[in-house]
Amino acid sequence: MKSSPALPGPVMLDVAAHEITAEEREILQHPLVGGVILFARNYAEPEQLRALTGAIRAARPELVISVDHEGGRVQRFREGFTRLPAMRRLGEAWAADPVVGRARARQAGFVLAAELRAHGVDLSYAPVLDLDYGVSSVIGDRAFHRDPQVTVELAGEVVAGLADAGLRAVGKHFPGHGAVEADSHVAIPVDGRSFEAVWAEDIVPFRLLSAQLGGVMPAHVIFENIDARPAGFSRFWLQDILRGRLGFQGVIFSDDLTMEGASVAGGIVARAEAAHSAGCDMVLVCNRPDMAVDLLDNWHPQAQAGSRERIVALRPRPGTAPADPGTLAGWAPYRAARDGVLALA
Repeated sequence: MKSSPALPGPVMLDVAAHEITAEEREILQHPLVGGVILFARNYAEPEQLRALTGAIRAARPELVISVDHEGGRVQRFREGFTRLPAMRRLGEAWAADPVVGRARARQAGFVLAAELRAHGVDLSYAPVLDLDYGVSSVIGDRAFHRDPQVTVELAGEVVAGLADAGLRAVGKHFPGHGAVEADSHVAIPVDGRSFEAVWAEDIVPFRLLSAQLGGVMPAHVIFENIDARPAGFSRFWLQDILRGRLGFQGVIFSDDLTMEGASVAGGIVARAEAAHSAGCDMVLVCNRPDMAVDLLDNWHPQAQAGSRERIVALRPRPGTAPADPGTLAGWAPYRAARDGVLALA
């Protein structure tokens, strides 16, 4: 086998279970692979997770190991990890006392990042920056608040807490998923609002926090009066608005290309090409190993200037948090932050 490339590629894929197989180890060597996303099925207990991330790192050191680990109902690792609150709970804490709400938000980000770091995970796709319009079941209590300014306050504290422990933040789902009822996992959501309406509300958190974010994930939502393509396949949204007007310099991730909301672009190769051409640095292919292999065998993307370097920059800052659970448990900043998070319960 040829030696692995020095830089990660543009495909983020998953593995099946608690350990990587010989076949998966071979797949991770493919030059298009840039990272692994973990799910609840990959987790049994803390030591097993450390062994899994260690095996991935041994197979390909430059890969980014990621997870959807927000808190509330979207928390992949539970037993042995702190139960993090849903972001709406932070909004409720802010409503009772803004000073306390902001403090708890920073503590939540810090605990989230410190625990992931101690188990070999580089990145969480958090925080959600969607607004809570009360209509989206898939967003629901994952959103901080209906008010974009409150969302900026609380999400900014979560981002700062993540950074305190060395992790970059990934804001999602640009330019906003909260105002549509349909779930893009199983349907193709359509938002009929004008650009002015979206800009005045939903984009505010992305605009005000863009300089602090390491990554942004666009929504599989079609804003039919603005662009006929879902945001994640739209040069207008990703190039003209996110890169252009907002000046975002970090990594743009596609949302999972196996979701129904991505099906409008065609098969998996067409979906990846559409996302990549629109401006996504990294495309996610989850829960469908057959589609992942198809993509690796048949996709030949043109290199994007600076894209791989942006992906490398997502890796955690060294020396900001303990690298093992035993040391973390006795670390005073972590213990104080964890007590604050648990107080929300």
